[in-house]
Amino acid sequence: QVQLAESGGGLVQAGGSLRLSCAASGRTFSNYAMGWFRQAPGKEREFVATINGNGAITYYRDSVKGRFTISRDNAKNTVFLQMNSLKPEETAVYYCAAGNSATYYLRAPPRNSYEYELWGQGTQVTVSS
Repeated sequence: QVQLAESGGGLVQAGGSLRLSCAASGRTFSNYAMGWFRQAPGKEREFVATINGNGAITYYRDSVKGRFTISRDNAKNTVFLQMNSLKPEETAVYYCAAGNSATYYLRAPPRNSYEYELWGQGTQVTVSS
């Protein structure tokens, strides 16, 4: 059974930092793109960042560029999201997701949620002002 498990969420003051982790099990992790998405109350889920299988290609939504960094450790089947200079409007449940194709080791990763088939349970990030 393939599973994703996020951790690292919590309460932080504006301007602070958090590091999210997502541990994967049950598949050849390095062949899949991994993404982070978030959903705030009353809003649609939105793309945050993604990384391809070998870690060489990453994409970010414009509002987090320069502050968030996605990375992965294929030996540990884990993907990370380092979030710095957090803003109150970034309060949301953060989800990691695994792509729906085992062809992203070298390819640029997808940014649309429908191209991700496996989702974690989410971790709450709350940024206080």
